[in-house]
Amino acid sequence: MTYSKLTAVSALSLAVAGFGASAQAEDLTLCWAAWDPANALVELSKEFEEQSGHTMNFEFIPWPNFADRMLNELNSGGNLCDLLIGDSQWIGGGAENGHYVKLNDFFDAEGISMDDFADATVYAYSTWPKGTPNYYALPAMGDANGWFYRKDWFEREDIRAAFQEATGRELGEPQTQKELLEIAQFFQEREIDGQTVYGAAIFTERGSEGITMGVTGALYPWGFKYENTPGSYDMEGAVNSPEAVEALEFYKEFYETATPPGYTNSYMGESLDAFKSGQVAMAMNWFAFFPGLYADPNTGGDKIDFFVNPPQNQAGSTLGGQGISVVAYSDKQDAALEYIKWFAQPDVQQKWWDLGGYSAHKAVLESPDFVDSAPFAGDFLEAMNDVQDFWQEPAYAELLLAMQKRIHDYVVADQGTAKEALDKLIEDWTETFEDEGKL
Repeated sequence: MTYSKLTAVSALSLAVAGFGASAQAEDLTLCWAAWDPANALVELSKEFEEQSGHTMNFEFIPWPNFADRMLNELNSGGNLCDLLIGDSQWIGGGAENGHYVKLNDFFDAEGISMDDFADATVYAYSTWPKGTPNYYALPAMGDANGWFYRKDWFEREDIRAAFQEATGRELGEPQTQKELLEIAQFFQEREIDGQTVYGAAIFTERGSEGITMGVTGALYPWGFKYENTPGSYDMEGAVNSPEAVEALEFYKEFYETATPPGYTNSYMGESLDAFKSGQVAMAMNWFAFFPGLYADPNTGGDKIDFFVNPPQNQAGSTLGGQGISVVAYSDKQDAALEYIKWFAQPDVQQKWWDLGGYSAHKAVLESPDFVDSAPFAGDFLEAMNDVQDFWQEPAYAELLLAMQKRIHDYVVADQGTAKEALDKLIEDWTETFEDEGKL
């Protein structure tokens, strides 16, 4: 039974009774990706178990298999998951295909206001159609693609002197995309303490979403848009604009001149490995991994620092992160909604941040202590102010596979030109939207 079908009396009863409302304790299963924040959520959820009497079980899927596994589960009407922390791009399909419970009535009954969460996360993780007050998830895990670097290398006098001689400027955190590449090229095949190192680890993976999440880190700062007019699907001149072509050419140059050899199919894990093993001076990855990177005994602590994805023509960061939804096929929706209510509390959201999760609650983010609470906290706030996301359409998976192919073929496989790759991408996407009846 979905919450929207509950009677007004039962809704009010749930609101008043709180965590004790369920007639019996339930075993709930929460599904998410297998990564550090998931481990933090397990620890956090022990408090919910104590307060509610419910037992939390967790199904964590490795990132390379996460989308296929969970989307197949939803599309088949499976009831493995009572709660799902699904990617932002799934929200359209989750809503239109009836996979997610619409949460508006529940939020109203419980006094949960979306105004209490960061605007960018509500828009990206919760709403469908985009920007409308129709909510299918609670913002759960704010995230964006950022950068980290070997601070100890950047501070060495011999390296600083060599960089000054090579470039005519001081070595420091890059202020533009082009400075980012210049620094990476400076470190490429440089010998440090007897070891040959490389410029940076970037995303090139083709099978899931990797190269798309990486290349948009260049496209967005150059001014890339998916449509000329939002909601119109008029992509000609936007997707393949001169700025988009230049950004794609930039990413290819970055791949060819400033990354480790053989780095043809790499994503989150490979980026972390390259940095932790001392191969690279810099790396891109999701803010979600930054607590673990800072805690690393070999390359963390005073050896590491962080920066926001640099601007070029404008500021822009690739959005990550997820909302938490109640799965429409669950027969334990009341208990699942109790978890949502508990998780939305400001004090729980603060504990979530303290444990290594990324709260989207304004009570946490706007706290005067937040910026100083972690060495990457200020960068996270800045990144989330300028995030952009991939298509959130119900046909998201098909749209993503097309971009993965076209970008990887150009950047890694060296096929054709940047303009040709983007032109072909428009053709792919146009066919998809025609099939969807959007064009």
